[in-house]
Amino acid sequence: MLEVSTVNVNGLRAAAGKGYTTWLQGCAADVVCLQEVRALPEQLADAVRAPRGWHAQWAPAAARGRAGVAVLTRREPDAVRVGFGASEFDAAGRYVEVDLPGVTVGSLYLPSGEVGTERQAEKERFMAAFLPYLKELRERSAAQGREALVCGDWNIAHQEADLKNWKANRKNSGFLPEERAWLSRVFDPADGGFTDVVRRQYPDQAGPYSWWSYRGRAFDNDSGWRIDLLAATPGLAARCLKARVERAASHDLRWSDHAPVTAVFGA
Repeated sequence: MLEVSTVNVNGLRAAAGKGYTTWLQGCAADVVCLQEVRALPEQLADAVRAPRGWHAQWAPAAARGRAGVAVLTRREPDAVRVGFGASEFDAAGRYVEVDLPGVTVGSLYLPSGEVGTERQAEKERFMAAFLPYLKELRERSAAQGREALVCGDWNIAHQEADLKNWKANRKNSGFLPEERAWLSRVFDPADGGFTDVVRRQYPDQAGPYSWWSYRGRAFDNDSGWRIDLLAATPGLAARCLKARVERAASHDLRWSDHAPVTAVFGA
């Protein structure tokens, strides 16, 4: 059995004071992937930087206060790699992966983008560099008799079922046709070759959403986006027994604007 959780913490120092630490203490996962950590490891409290029972691998961004990803594992990884071989992004706090017995797990924070700005151009450059790496990861894993799982905030809603107000967002970053087409390539067996684990478990329903704006009553109305994805190689995806979004019971109990997404895989 392998249980994996992923969550964009929206600033780990703030999240730790609002409920993240309690959540982690009660977490049953073997692996936890974090995104948008923002803080350097030395800026974190000891209990957050080195939580009891976990091996923490941090990949902060060179730009202070931005991005930052991490992977927490119950057992010490066999190997750790920061970045994916793209010089522009390897120190950007966007990707870290670890090797565990039989599986490589990566934590991804894909740039959010903003139409008509350099942020969108950055997102497009990242996507262009990351898809070839995903293919390489899949092929390398297959050659070694291993599986791979890339978890995180992909900042793209793939289909209309992946966000509540899709009609109003057709020209906004996160639901642009070219972004969605790129994600289709990631999930194309003849191209990227990965599988959307949660959608495989919930093929015929809207959501389950994992991000809700803090503005208005988005959370209360479940007006969200499904952008926190677990992308697995086919063999691992076929072993998924269940997946869920750990949506807070009420708005005041949220410790991030994202909710943890968790999947359980059989042997």
